[in-house]
Amino acid sequence: MAHKLRLTRKHQVALTETAHRNLKRFCDESGLSPDHALTFLFENASSVFHEETLPHRLRAFKAALAAQET
Repeated sequence: MAHKLRLTRKHQVALTETAHRNLKRFCDESGLSPDHALTFLFENASSVFHEETLPHRLRAFKAALAAQET
């Protein structure tokens, strides 16, 4: 018997407009609420994120953040 999915942790999340649109599109396509969509993505991160491109994209994102702060 499958366990009941209980959302026990609450986090306030700030998103860019692009991230919000992508989350909303994913919710619409999957039929999930934003809470369940984020739960799915993080619980399955190792299989959802492309391991070869993730480090490059993370470095680029961090560089953009650093440039924005200066």
